Amino acid sequence: MDKILINDMEFYGYHGVLPEETKIGQRFYVSVELIIDLHKAGQSDDLNDTVNYGEVYHLVESIVEGKPYKLVETVAEKVSSSILESYPLVTSCIVKLVKPDPPIKGHYKSVAVEIQRSR
Repeated sequence: MDKILINDMEFYGYHGVLPEETKIGQRFYVSVELIIDLHKAGQSDDLNDTVNYGEVYHLVESIVEGKPYKLVETVAEKVSSSILESYPLVTSCIVKLVKPDPPIKGHYKSVAVEIQRSR
């Protein structure tokens, strides 16, 4: 199956369990992989036969920069369910949500969750 990839979208949100996360917020990076048959779009050259990735960006933005959640797992779940609900041509999606600066002691590049959901 074909894919549309939207990589490393950057947003500022207020998700987290610790009080400082919900008060001062932090950056989040989101990548989505949309599984979709692109054959028709490739032949027709018509945006109606595919998914507008600009729209997907704004959908993800509204979730990540919207209502705060305690868990990044919840944010990823909201993104995947919204994509599947909004775009019937997408048969499944993978959402990777990266939290580059969680307030935990240690040396690491980031923490992340990645989920895959299908119809």
